Parts: sequence; structure tokens; C-alpha cells
Amino acid sequence: MDLEKQPQQPVAPAEPAPAPRPAYADPEGSLRASDADRDRIADILRDALAEGRIDAEEHSDRIDSVYRAKTVGELEPLVRDLPAARSAAAPGPAPLYGPEDTEGAADNLVAVFSSTTRKGRWRVGRKTNAFSLFGNIEIDLTEAIFAQRLTTINATSIFGNVEVRVPENISLRGSGTGIFGNFEVVTLEGADPQAPLVVVNGYAVFGNVEAKPKRGKWITDLQGRVQDKLRKHLGD
Repeated sequence: MDLEKQPQQPVAPAEPAPAPRPAYADPEGSLRASDADRDRIADILRDALAEGRIDAEEHSDRIDSVYRAKTVGELEPLVRDLPAARSAAAPGPAPLYGPEDTEGAADNLVAVFSSTTRKGRWRVGRKTNAFSLFGNIEIDLTEAIFAQRLTTINATSIFGNVEVRVPENISLRGSGTGIFGNFEVVTLEGADPQAPLVVVNGYAVFGNVEAKPKRGKWITDLQGRVQDKLRKHLGD
């Protein structure tokens, strides 16, 4: 006797395998950016502005993007076309100044309903922050000692005044904004390629930020330092 055939149960179709998650092209680029990451990129942009690789308008646009960035991946493209460090592949002439002090703390000058002056024979740091609120700050570099080639001054003036004076035989550049105020940096190019470079950045709100050369003032020992370096280099 034939066994009664049992009706076959319909076989449910196999569920499709879940689509793989998209992988980051740059896994490290998804990391959240820290303040130190943003400052590192801002330093590269500052150096690029000082070296003439980008102009003031492009520098301002990129800096805005730096401080809006949330991840490391958003920061890196902002400096992809810029050298992050000087190449040491080809030897060159001995530099006039020693290695850049990248870790040194910035000098801070503050004037709130007061006046602050820095002048005479003093050693200029790599960075100086000047903040004036209903006050006056005078930074006179005409007799200063430059221990590094690049010096950056970040000047903020709110209902106040910040004046920077430099000798005529150095380079001077800057980028800033005046909001119901005046921000003026007189561009100066030193004849000596090894002369110090001063970059003044910042803004003035109902105030004044001014940087320009002081007529008749020169770094008198610049040539002597060049000769000393050449003698030392030749002696080695």
C-alpha cells in the first residue's frame, strides 16, 4: 500500500545577507579633532602666509574652515598643498638664526584701561599676544634681539590701540580686520633674505591696530651676525 504523500511545505526564500557597512577611506580621518590638532593646522597656514604661499584672503578662508572642522579628516585637506616642514634633503647655507622654538610659551601683553610698552634691547619671542581694551600697547622692535627668523604678533584692540614699530631692514607682513576700526600693516620686504620676518595678525573693534617701519631705525648688528655665522660655517 502506497504511503500517502505528505504535502510539501513551501520553502521561505533565504533572507539576503546584510549589505556591508561602508568603510572609511581614511580610518584616522574620522577621529574627532582636538584643539591641538586645529592649532597645528593653523600654524602651518600662518607660516604659509608669512612665506607668501597663500594670500591674506585665502588664509582667512582656510582659518575659518579650521575652526569649524570637527574631524581630523576635515583638517588635513586644508594644508595638503602646503609643506608642513622644511625639507632637509639638500644642504644649504648656514642659517642666520637657530632652530625655531616651536614649544615656547607666547609672550602676553595686556592693557585694560591702562598703557603697556615693550621697547629697548629685549629678546623677542616666537609669538606675542597683545590685547588692548580701552588701553594702549606699544611694541617697539627697533632695538630688539631676534632669536628666530619668524615672529608672529597676534593683536586684538577693542576701543583701544596697538602699535607695532619695526626697523627698516626686516620684512613685515600681516592680515587682519577692522570692525568700525582700523587695522593697518605696512608691507615691508627686507633686502637680506635672512632678515627677520614679523607677521602681525588680529582685528580691531572700534579701535586701532597699526604696524609699520620706524624711519631711520635699522638692526645695526644684523651684518655682524651674518659675518659671524659665515666665519663659523667656513671654520667647520
